[in-house]
Amino acid sequence: MPLSQRRRREQRADYWPGFVDAMATLLLVIIFLLSLFMLSQFFLSQELSGRESALARLNAQIAELSDLLALERAGNTQQEDEVSAMTASLNALKSQRDQLQGIVAGGDEQDAASDAEVTRLRDQLQEEQALGADALSRVALLNQQLRGLRQQIAALEEALEASESQGKESQTRLADLGRRLNVALAERVQILNRFRSDFFGRLREILAERSGIEVVGDRFVFQSEVLFPSGSDALNPAGRDEMATLARELIELDGEIPDDIDWVLRVDGHTDKRPISGGRFRSNWDLSAARAISVVQYLIEQGVPPQRLVAAGFGEFNPLVDEDTPEAYERNRRIELKLTER
Repeated sequence: MPLSQRRRREQRADYWPGFVDAMATLLLVIIFLLSLFMLSQFFLSQELSGRESALARLNAQIAELSDLLALERAGNTQQEDEVSAMTASLNALKSQRDQLQGIVAGGDEQDAASDAEVTRLRDQLQEEQALGADALSRVALLNQQLRGLRQQIAALEEALEASESQGKESQTRLADLGRRLNVALAERVQILNRFRSDFFGRLREILAERSGIEVVGDRFVFQSEVLFPSGSDALNPAGRDEMATLARELIELDGEIPDDIDWVLRVDGHTDKRPISGGRFRSNWDLSAARAISVVQYLIEQGVPPQRLVAAGFGEFNPLVDEDTPEAYERNRRIELKLTER
């Protein structure tokens, strides 16, 4: 019994050193792993701190870009497509920012395997920063274009204000000129009416006792039979005498009327409605115009200035009496004289 006990004790004493060595080795391994873990946590915290700074700068850039985009949207509608593209880029940046913020929030729970993810996110952050720089350059270009447009708009507004001011002045001048012209025209009309009244007054005295001549309104009316043979445009002797008297009065009148009044004596030829048959005139138009021209030509031969005479033919289309009787036909065949302004 004592021998067996001694052998069992020797066998137990042989196991203990190995166990101690194994535990020591395991402890060293655990300490080494803990050291590695702490070291990786230190580097990870440093990396995350750097990312937080980068995220802060990125947030500032994003806020600045957002303000610039808001200004561009309000001030320049022509750049909507470009602003939309930049907005999409900013939304992508904000999405990446949210992802990075989520990673930062859960960084304390990551282990050494997060280093590869941190590297990938760093590369993405650099790419987004590059995109942000490109967006800033685009915004600078848009701002330059916007300033140019604002300068053009300001110049146009100044030109418009000047034009409106000139327009108002022009309207005032035109209104004043119109009033003065109306006054001048009224004065000229009064002068011409006075001379017309004197002229026709003298003609009434001269022609008062002669048949076939009457006054209708502001016109002297000569029956065609007084001046022309039937169907002819050649003045008869009596018609020449009447026109010679008229020519003397017109020449005297031309010396009395002021030169600034552009007066004329209009000679109108009229016929009755019966159509012409035979002869050298094809229609009543031709006959009425030819008779008016004959009167004008004779007055010119008597010394009346040609620029003071006008000949017109009305045919049968402006009758004094619209009836189918010999008396109506006779009254409608006539030569009318009217003193008027050109």
